Amino acid sequence: MAATVFKPGLFSVVYITAPTQEVAKKIARGLVENQLAACVNIVPGITSIYKWEGKIEEDSELLLMVKTRTQKIVELTAYVKANHPYSVPEVISTPIESGHDLYLKFLNDSIPEKS
Repeated sequence: MAATVFKPGLFSVVYITAPTQEVAKKIARGLVENQLAACVNIVPGITSIYKWEGKIEEDSELLLMVKTRTQKIVELTAYVKANHPYSVPEVISTPIESGHDLYLKFLNDSIPEKS
């Protein structure tokens, strides 16, 4: 991969929680099909503990780890909001600062830049 292709922050990992495997797969497949993500890992068996509407809640969920272009996060978030059963889905991101050159090339080749 040419040094000019990757710059820290060009790509991000987005974290999304989902209530079921079916929802997680639907969102993951849609993100990849719509070229909003190069790859989505679905991690089962997480427990989320949070305060919602004044009560402490505990739920079993799945975690989606989404690799995308940072510039696609707004569009990706809109897709998740339109396809997620939660009224306030978790969609948070962190920039990728470094990584395996060939994997970063895969990300670059898989997700087109905005026009």
